[in-house]
Amino acid sequence: MKTKALFNWSSGKDSALALYKTLQNPEIEISCLLTSVNQQYQRISMHGVRVELLHQQAQSIGLPLEIMIIPEMPTMEVYESVMTETLTKLKNQGITQSIFGDIFLEDLRKYREDKLATMGFKGVFPLWKTPTTDLIHEFIDLGFKTIVVCVNEKYLDESFVGRIIDQDFINDLPDNVDVCGENGEFHTFTFAGPIFSKPIDFKIGEVVYRKYEKPKEQKPSNTACDTVDTTFDFGFWYCDLVAK
Repeated sequence: MKTKALFNWSSGKDSALALYKTLQNPEIEISCLLTSVNQQYQRISMHGVRVELLHQQAQSIGLPLEIMIIPEMPTMEVYESVMTETLTKLKNQGITQSIFGDIFLEDLRKYREDKLATMGFKGVFPLWKTPTTDLIHEFIDLGFKTIVVCVNEKYLDESFVGRIIDQDFINDLPDNVDVCGENGEFHTFTFAGPIFSKPIDFKIGEVVYRKYEKPKEQKPSNTACDTVDTTFDFGFWYCDLVAK
């Protein structure tokens, strides 16, 4: 009997590759994709991708989509309350595993596993400890296509946002930037590849710059901005994608 699992879907490349690998595992049945969406902007948290494109991804992948609505810059208490409510509902559907595309952030993995354990879930990490250079080349070789939708100005300038990840993009990355952006240097939207029945059709919109006010408490994330002051000393460049 297959184990029922939810897949934590960010819309980006690490999620896409982890999902590809999980779909090949005969012992796991993925019951749904789970994505957190900013309540105010109706966009995927951190990635800034419109929810319409998220729905198109799920439809092309052929899996049900569970959206977790998160307020703008939630406190730890609010975030964990929403997560607990969502996981309780999914647990009642017989789901016992939660799959992530994390690669090497130990603190993030421990946070996830500790919280999941309190609710009877097991965390699964298909990409864990695989060298990121190997992962990005495997991703490209499999035929995946992904576009950079957000960059952290602490690591990259505006010229990197809106670019397709290919060998030229990899060559242009500074030495201090992980090729998979695992430290939150950049985020992506994957629009084609072996998990999709058809490519996601979109056009590139405007590029915008944003700084965020820091909340007093923050959940661990794969961004490089988990500090606790009053404002960030750096911002983010976003490339808007518009569904056709």
